[in-house]
Amino acid sequence: MIPHPAQQPPACARVFPVGGPGTAALAEHVLTTGHGTWWTDRAAHPRVIAVTCGDHALLAGDPTALVPADLAPLTGRRVEASERFLPVLGAAFDRLHPWDRMLYLHQAAGTPPRVPRAVTVRRLVSEDGPTLAAMDPAMNWIHATWGGPSGLAASGHGWAAFRKGRVLALACTRFTGSRYEDVACATDPSERRQHLALACVQGLTDDITARGRTATWSCSHDNRASRLLAWTAGFRLVREYVHHTTGPVAVSNPSILRAAA
Repeated sequence: MIPHPAQQPPACARVFPVGGPGTAALAEHVLTTGHGTWWTDRAAHPRVIAVTCGDHALLAGDPTALVPADLAPLTGRRVEASERFLPVLGAAFDRLHPWDRMLYLHQAAGTPPRVPRAVTVRRLVSEDGPTLAAMDPAMNWIHATWGGPSGLAASGHGWAAFRKGRVLALACTRFTGSRYEDVACATDPSERRQHLALACVQGLTDDITARGRTATWSCSHDNRASRLLAWTAGFRLVREYVHHTTGPVAVSNPSILRAAA
């Protein structure tokens, strides 16, 4: 597929709805922030379009217009697409794993957190970039949709819990849209069960509300800890859905793909 700059989407990008909740805000996030890439099957009159940011992707159009190699940019992504694309994706990748997901909206007052002494919870500022870069590697996924730690620190869309200059927990907008902002959070594995993520999430949701938007929360059906945190912070379930994770690109025959589609 052919890449296009984040802030220069092809005309067919209009196929992705505006003002959607959860990861549906991905396309708006890419256009607004400049973090991510648009992809089409051809430069003129494209029949298929994808947009990627972090490890997520949205895919739309005519699946019969593709051959397996076209989908290489979606390797290792969490792909959301209509069921019409499942034969195409199945032919293009060695592994295609369905993942049950849950979408929550922020609809209630959260439980007030009790933050330990010597911990400061505040909004991130640009100068926090190096501190974010020094976080436990298990937390690094959280700044992928902002192009890295410096991008997130400067975005105005993150809150963190600090102790002695170290990040203990972090919540940020993962995808920002015109109506919704999808929230993500991470906690240092050694600092869990101290209400730190809850405090960060509540600071962030207050900011999102002040911006005139609604916070959303997307997580795996199997992630009980994330579901509990969402509920405690005032999020309520509104929808369940499925996306698919893609494994290594398979060596496939294009005729097999077209027959499957």
